[in-house]
Amino acid sequence: MSNGNLTVEQLVADYLTKIEKNKHLNIFLEVFAQEALEKAKALDIRIKNGSAGKLAGMVIGIKDNLCYKDHKVSASSKILDGFVSLFTATAVERLLNEDAIVIGRCNCDEFAMGSSNENSAFGNVLNPLNTAYVPGGSSGGAAAAVAADLCLATLGTDTGGSIRQPASLCGIVGLKPTYGRVSRYGAIAYASSFDQIGPLTKNVADAALIMEVMSGKDGMDGTLSSRPVPKYSEELQQAVKPLRIAYLSDCLEKDGLDPEVKARSLGVIETLKKAGHVVEPASFPYLDYLVPVYYVLTTAEASSNLSRYQGLNFGYRSPNASDLDSTFRKSRSEGFGKEVQRRIMLGTFVLSSGYYDAYYSKGQKVRRLLRDKTEAILKDYDLILLPTTPGTAFKFGENTADPIKMYLEDIFTVQANITGLPAISLPVGKHSNGLPFGLQLMARRFEESKLLAFSKYLVNLVGEN
Repeated sequence: MSNGNLTVEQLVADYLTKIEKNKHLNIFLEVFAQEALEKAKALDIRIKNGSAGKLAGMVIGIKDNLCYKDHKVSASSKILDGFVSLFTATAVERLLNEDAIVIGRCNCDEFAMGSSNENSAFGNVLNPLNTAYVPGGSSGGAAAAVAADLCLATLGTDTGGSIRQPASLCGIVGLKPTYGRVSRYGAIAYASSFDQIGPLTKNVADAALIMEVMSGKDGMDGTLSSRPVPKYSEELQQAVKPLRIAYLSDCLEKDGLDPEVKARSLGVIETLKKAGHVVEPASFPYLDYLVPVYYVLTTAEASSNLSRYQGLNFGYRSPNASDLDSTFRKSRSEGFGKEVQRRIMLGTFVLSSGYYDAYYSKGQKVRRLLRDKTEAILKDYDLILLPTTPGTAFKFGENTADPIKMYLEDIFTVQANITGLPAISLPVGKHSNGLPFGLQLMARRFEESKLLAFSKYLVNLVGEN
């Protein structure tokens, strides 16, 4: 573009053609074709006169739980079908201010609840690498869009692995920032103390640039840190010094871990050792508590957050309702899908009188224990290394009959959300079945610079897939 060999308009037109050819993948719920082309034309003029922002030419998709003013947003749920947003999410607005172009909104698991993108009210997203397999979730559409080259990058949300898990299953980069680094304003809430917005990209450099633009203090989100935002894209160029890295031995010895994922993880560990890094096993004996604690606490928060969807103020209202009580009951029963209903009921149960102390209160105490143990490991080491997922993508319907089996897909990713730490999935593995899988790195709070720089180094060292 800077050489004049390609215009933004040409690029957008090419992506629109690809999106049309790949409609069968069900990735985009809506494409902003005309708007994207008009913005591209205006941007080409600004590029010529040197007034374009640092993301000029970056065409992105956004997960369908991120608000974009005067555009529909539904969280892939019938209960919000047709709803038009009144404002723009801070993270999206900051990318737009630097001249990124939003090409459409991506399908996802309903209200970001799922690990396979089989819970959307608008149908499954297919994995572009093999359409018989799931793309992962809940940001399955966002990951598939990048993997299928329908846009350059996407924004997703990560509550328990919803960026990193689909990134692993689709063979791309997925980053969950530190809790409090990126504003959650404008992200439709699932579990407010876990949710984070982050990028899904083809490479680490794009993730660093997006993070640099959208991070930082925002008056609309009181949980944000006021720490200055580093220039991630510049610090990416710094030489990586030998680091101390812990790998969680409990994860690599876990029953159910695919032997090829384990072998690749051990191979990467040996490569790092030969490159001069100290890589040692660390014990994390609480692995089996991660998923139960995550689902006790997130469902409790979901029960509270989703109480606002009741058929009165906005969204779906049942045509069969006859009074106030039936409006609540029928609108929620008809508007929410089965998985969302399951989690709301779970959350209502753990918050109910007589069970609050046994479940929710105890879950909060265990959450603190898990955070303290993880941070204790990071006092002695710079990074933690572990698999992103137990295996590669699974076939549609394979885990839907057993919710617990589906929930265990998140066993290696929920730790970062429970503790609030930054984590990234890198596409450094390829299975004999032809499908990719990721390796995950976790860092101390607000050490995205170190995490991103080492991620770029690691991908160069061991090679993608």
